[in-house]
Amino acid sequence: MTQNDRDQHAKILIVDDEPQITRVLRTALSTQGYVLRVATNGVQGLETAHEWKPDLVITDVAMPEMNGVEFCRELRAVSQVPIIILSVRSQERMKIEALDAGADDYVTKPFSIQELEARVRAQLRRVQASANTAKPVISHGDFVIDIPQHRVIVRGEDVHLTPKQFDLLVVLARHPGQVLTHRALLHAVWGTNADQPEYLRVNIGQLRKKIELSDEPRYILTEPWIGYRFRPTGNDDF
Repeated sequence: MTQNDRDQHAKILIVDDEPQITRVLRTALSTQGYVLRVATNGVQGLETAHEWKPDLVITDVAMPEMNGVEFCRELRAVSQVPIIILSVRSQERMKIEALDAGADDYVTKPFSIQELEARVRAQLRRVQASANTAKPVISHGDFVIDIPQHRVIVRGEDVHLTPKQFDLLVVLARHPGQVLTHRALLHAVWGTNADQPEYLRVNIGQLRKKIELSDEPRYILTEPWIGYRFRPTGNDDF
């Protein structure tokens, strides 16, 4: 299968509450061979992204329930899927915030569908190039995490984790130095229907007992009322 064949069968999630825009995107992108799904707000978009695992996301910035900035931030916390945002010129500040929150590219409304298609192709090529060179082992600071072998080495010693503790550590390790919200971690490890924050608290506590050197956390820091931050070196240098 050629790169062009892979691109044409890519799954694209459209998150937008404007029916006219979604109709245009559906018509244009489906004729190029892409598989499409539509969500009308950010909350629905997160649920669809978690269940469907799209290859690329196109999202508006001004939406009800959860705007595009928050959507980008929440999605980026658990996924590296390319995100293209749509905005009008008057939303310049929000567009910048969305890029800061993890969006990869933007197209300004009204836009040329040919330009959007070109940007879609460019993002899909970038992901494929990254996948070709991706390594299944995460190595940061004091940690080596072999994902296929489900093996964790901390400071040169093997650490035995439960499946959920392992999944939780992998999510944290993929975003070193970044604050991950409680909801983002719950969704990443337990699914979008998870609404039991005690699951997270208990597993963070158990994980800390296995990897920390003392009762004072060095690696997994609590951000009060927000979530957790992973420091693989155990200090502020990372």
